[in-house]
Amino acid sequence: MEKRTIVKLPGDGIGRVVLDETIRVLDAAGFKADYVEGDIGWEFWKTEGEALPKRTIDLLQKHKIALFGAITSKPKDEAAEELDESLKGKGLIYSSPIVNLRQHFNLDICARPCKTYKGNPLNFIRRGANGEIEEPEVDVVIFRQNTEGLYGGVEWTNPNDKVYDGLMTHPKFVKNFGNTPREELSISTRIFTRKATERIVRAAFEHAKKYGYKSVTVAEKPNVIRETSGMMYKLAQQIQKADYPDIELWNTNIDAQMMWLTKNPEKYGVIVAGNMFGDIISDGFAGLIGGLGFACSAQMNPDSGVAVFEPTHGSAPKYADYPVSIVNPIAMIESACMMLDHIEEYEIAKKIRASVAKVIENKEIQTYDMKKMQGRPDVIEKGAASTSQMADAIIANL
Repeated sequence: MEKRTIVKLPGDGIGRVVLDETIRVLDAAGFKADYVEGDIGWEFWKTEGEALPKRTIDLLQKHKIALFGAITSKPKDEAAEELDESLKGKGLIYSSPIVNLRQHFNLDICARPCKTYKGNPLNFIRRGANGEIEEPEVDVVIFRQNTEGLYGGVEWTNPNDKVYDGLMTHPKFVKNFGNTPREELSISTRIFTRKATERIVRAAFEHAKKYGYKSVTVAEKPNVIRETSGMMYKLAQQIQKADYPDIELWNTNIDAQMMWLTKNPEKYGVIVAGNMFGDIISDGFAGLIGGLGFACSAQMNPDSGVAVFEPTHGSAPKYADYPVSIVNPIAMIESACMMLDHIEEYEIAKKIRASVAKVIENKEIQTYDMKKMQGRPDVIEKGAASTSQMADAIIANL
């Protein structure tokens, strides 16, 4: 096995502890790697005015593959208040470093698998036709366009003359907002490009073909957001007809899809959506398999080979200060398994996933979320496993 160099990006809050425990699992499973740490997150924003320093970009440019923990993001005004005094008043504006990372490296393909673990007490259950309890098996992969849409960052408050004059050429803007004082306007754009939209749709179909999923669902809103959602669905129709006729193409409105999550989640395979809707629906499906403690993700650019693997949960800063970490590391461990698949270390990934499944099914070691406790420091005394104890159990079952 080739020894690799992996960029380690702990980030903020609980990011460091879940990443460190994950590396312990990788080591125990036989994955050989050197880890170089990159600076990213809130502390670097406060002290340098840049949450994603250029030195970190250079590291990822060189080594290509990164494991990322979690990030803290705060509103613009609050971020400005927390800057070091020497940096205030210099026009620095905070923006999410993970969003900037995606856009800098064009990590436009984001995959978020949500799969049921047998025995997980947090799995979604429902009542059947005769009142019996059913526990549907969820096995869904959401493909989220990761660089455009509402996360593209093209926004204005009190738009300048050129922007305002351009908006005033649209009759619906004139009718609905033409009498609104300009200083009262805040505008966020939702931009889709044909190239990026086709890439994410094709990636979804390719994944379905490779892993035997029978359907790809476009979860957008083409009946209302006609230009952007409409383009995605139209491209999906063309791609399915030309290249993937054996895979069914389904079209659902995002609002209806969120309702159907709890009606028939087992019927869905691969889902593709734009940036915001993909973010929303992946959290929805994560709720069916146990929550964000089980939600992993990959974001990549197939052209450059740069790929970042991260749990979809946040930095949970209040938990970072507990004397013993209580957070569930499985989402981070699953993200590392996605990394292993990406670099074709399939056997190690398979071994780790089997160990995670065994720990969950045994039900002897459970973190506070799995025990349905509130996240307080005393949960360890009440029988919940710590972060490191969960990692220990996974290692013991390898």
